[in-house]
Amino acid sequence: MLAFIGSRTTRERKARGEGVTVCRVGDDGLLSPVQVLGGLENPSFLTLNRRGDRLYTVHGDRSSCSVLAVEPMSGTLSLLQTQFCGGRNPVHLALGPQERQLVVSSHLTGEVLVMPVLDDGRLGPVEQRMTLPGEPGPHRTEQPFSKPHFNPFDPSGRFVVVPDKGLDRIFVFRIEGGRLVPAERPFVQTRGGAGPRHVAFDPGGRWLYAVNELDSSVTVYAFNRDTGALAPRQWLPLLPDTFTGNSRAAEIEASRDGRNLYASNRGCDTIEVFAIDAVTGRLEHRQSRSTEGRTPRFFALHPGGRSLYVLNEDSDEIVVIDVNPTDGNLGRTLGSLHCGSPVCLAFGA
Repeated sequence: MLAFIGSRTTRERKARGEGVTVCRVGDDGLLSPVQVLGGLENPSFLTLNRRGDRLYTVHGDRSSCSVLAVEPMSGTLSLLQTQFCGGRNPVHLALGPQERQLVVSSHLTGEVLVMPVLDDGRLGPVEQRMTLPGEPGPHRTEQPFSKPHFNPFDPSGRFVVVPDKGLDRIFVFRIEGGRLVPAERPFVQTRGGAGPRHVAFDPGGRWLYAVNELDSSVTVYAFNRDTGALAPRQWLPLLPDTFTGNSRAAEIEASRDGRNLYASNRGCDTIEVFAIDAVTGRLEHRQSRSTEGRTPRFFALHPGGRSLYVLNEDSDEIVVIDVNPTDGNLGRTLGSLHCGSPVCLAFGA
C-alpha cells in the first residue's frame, strides 16, 4: 500500500516541505519514503481516483489545482497538468461519485467550485461557482467573510456538505447533472464563533460530525439521507478540562466500523477519542492522547483501522500510533517519519 503526503512549501507559511512525498506502508504500518515530487507550491490537500492512477491536489494560498499521474508499478508521481481555478487559497477537493466532476472549496473568496474531469483524468476549466450566503461570525480576525473549508460527498454520493468557518454555517448541496443545487434545507447554523472546519460521516450516512475550529468543539447532527437536512443532536468540547492555553481544532474522522470518532487539537496537541452510540449517534469521550509533536493539522486512520497517522505540521513529523481493535483507543507509538510541514495524507493501493 502507498501513502501520498502533501506539505506546505512556501516562505509565507514559514514552511519546510518540499512537495508531495510518496511512501510505502509496511505490514507494521510504518512509512518508507519512495519519492519526493518537488516543484509544487503548497500541495495542501490530496485525493486519489478509484483506479489509483491520478492524484489531485489543491495549491494552498494560490489559485490552481494540479493532476499528478501515478506510475502503476512503483507508485511514483509526475505532474500531468495544472489548471487555474480562480479565487484564492483552495483548501479542499473531492471527486464526484462517477469521478466526472471535482468539487473545490476556495477559502478566501467564499466559493465552491465545480471542475469537469476529462476522460484522461485532466481537469477542464471551472464550470460552476457557488457563493455562500450569510452574515460573518463574531470572531474579529477569523470571520470577516465566508470561508468554506471542506466539501465531502455523503456516503450515497447525492449530497455535498460544506462547513463555512467564516459564516458559522454548514451548507448542503445536491449534485444534479454535475452541478450543485442547494438542498431543501440549504444550511444549518452553528453556535456563533464556532468556526466549523471539517466534517465526517458515519459509514451509514445517518450522522454527521463537525469539528469546530475556533471554539474547539465537536457537534453531532442527524443527517436526512433523503433531503440532506441537518438537525443538531449534541455539542461537546474537544479540549481537556486541564488545558487553558491557546488551541484550534483541526481534523475529524470516523472509524470505518462506525464505532469511534477521532478529532485533533492544535495547541493542546492531542487526539481526542470518542465512542459513537450505534442507535443515537451521540458521543462519549473516551481518551485524550498526545500527538508527540506540534500542530496536528491532519491525521488519517489506516484503511484497515489498525493504526493512526498524525501529521504534526510544526514539528515536521508523522507519528504512527497503534489503534486498539477492541475499543478504538490509541496505544503505543509504533514509529515516525521526518517530513517537512506535512498537512495531508491520502492512501493508495
